[in-house]
Amino acid sequence: MSSTFFIPAVNIMGIGCMAEAMTAIHNFGFRKALIVTDAGLAKAGVADTIVGLLAAQDIDALVFDGAQPNPTVGNVETGLAMLKGSGCDFVVSLGGGSPHDCAKGIALCATNGGHISDYEGVDRSTKPQMPVVAINTTAGTASEMTRFCIITDEKRHIKMAIVDRNVTPVLSVNDPALMVAMPKGLTAATGMDALTHAIEAYVSTAATPITDACALKAISLIANNLRKAVADGSDMKARENMAYAQFLAGMAFNNASLGYVHAMAHQLGGFYNLPHGVCNAVLLPHVESFNASVCAARLTEIAHVMGADTRGLAPEDGSRAAIAAIRKLSTDVDIPAGLKELGVKENDIPTLAANALKDACGFTNPRPADQLQIEAIFRSAL
Repeated sequence: MSSTFFIPAVNIMGIGCMAEAMTAIHNFGFRKALIVTDAGLAKAGVADTIVGLLAAQDIDALVFDGAQPNPTVGNVETGLAMLKGSGCDFVVSLGGGSPHDCAKGIALCATNGGHISDYEGVDRSTKPQMPVVAINTTAGTASEMTRFCIITDEKRHIKMAIVDRNVTPVLSVNDPALMVAMPKGLTAATGMDALTHAIEAYVSTAATPITDACALKAISLIANNLRKAVADGSDMKARENMAYAQFLAGMAFNNASLGYVHAMAHQLGGFYNLPHGVCNAVLLPHVESFNASVCAARLTEIAHVMGADTRGLAPEDGSRAAIAAIRKLSTDVDIPAGLKELGVKENDIPTLAANALKDACGFTNPRPADQLQIEAIFRSAL
């Protein structure tokens, strides 16, 4: 069985790596950037800092700060309108998953035309997007280096999963110095998002030895560093380890894909506008409990790298140890205990489940589910 491994051509990482990144951007020969970011980073002056660094490389820039959490079709259309006629020859995404996904949507439509919804699904575009340089400020989504683009359709109240080789950025930048300002709640949510990426990739039907290695190392780094990063945001070693962990998790799921945790979490985000990482964290132990009957040995290995003593355990017991370790980490970083705390209503579950079954992220879940089984998982997570 063949497999293809996707990753940006250039990836620059480490504390203080921004100077090296700017040299790399200059060497591409770009002349003018559309910087896609969110209002918070713009207000904090981070976008202006990037404008200044680009100017030092003789690169002009415009700033679009309209990427909302769970970026929408409207966000993409507004940014695309700004891009058209601007003379920009590349896009810089600055932030976490929301600006990165918004930027990808803008860049994809800039070269392929049409509406962003035209590209929902797998490899629906025909041309590479306008070049995207992704500068990351969180340690979780790995959107700075993946071929995934998640955009909320406001009219249908769903998140569209666009999985397309043509949305892979040309350059990703992970400088942990930009992550120090993340508050505890965001650090926790993005870290649990990264854990979910790694675990879903490891149990995926499309896993390979390469993705397995990336996933297991990511899980180990998260288990050993997320609590420290949440407790003390200035712990640069923990921040750097989390930056590497989320990137490794991205390498895993960018190629092995995901599972029902993400397929279900996307519906919660689209329906209620909830934070993606928190939804993943709440759903993760429930989905893996459902999966345990077909991947107990893999879950046992996850328990081991999370620090559990799995010597002599039967696979069924090992899978329970993994789920317990996931729950413990989630509790330790103050993730809500259930979906009810997030405002999810039981009456909405049939619609959420039906939409989850259409999400491309669920296609590689190790255990197939039907409508009633997805509904049961949602109810168990309430």
